[in-house]
Amino acid sequence: MRISAKGRYGLAAVISMAQQYPTGDTITVISISEKLGISKIYLEQVFSLLKRGDIVTSIKGAQGGYMLTRSPEQITVYDVLAAIETSLFEKVEETVKEKAPAIDAAMRLAAFDVLDLSVKETLEKITISDLVIEAEKHKDGHALMFYI
Repeated sequence: MRISAKGRYGLAAVISMAQQYPTGDTITVISISEKLGISKIYLEQVFSLLKRGDIVTSIKGAQGGYMLTRSPEQITVYDVLAAIETSLFEKVEETVKEKAPAIDAAMRLAAFDVLDLSVKETLEKITISDLVIEAEKHKDGHALMFYI
């Protein structure tokens, strides 16, 4: 499975926001852009999709910016990617239904539908909070090492 740059950047931005979630502060696209090294213009497009997908909300004004709509424990990787990668979760199109409907049905039912469901269930089990915890383990480019 290949996730687009937009999907990967969106997920990274949401994880970055989740790291600051406990403060309750709004976060600007510019600050995320600088922190992650992502183009501000590109990130604005991503945030438009995240807002439409109800992952973030925007606050206007001098103290404005973006906030997560729910806690990181309540947002899954599936939620984020479904908001951004709309084509990733569309049903597979018919392939050879006209001439070989049995083959088309077999591919769809035994392979594609099973794969789609498996991917969805897997991504729904991973929360943004899980990714924040994983990111903390690898802070400064190193995994934590414990010696006994």
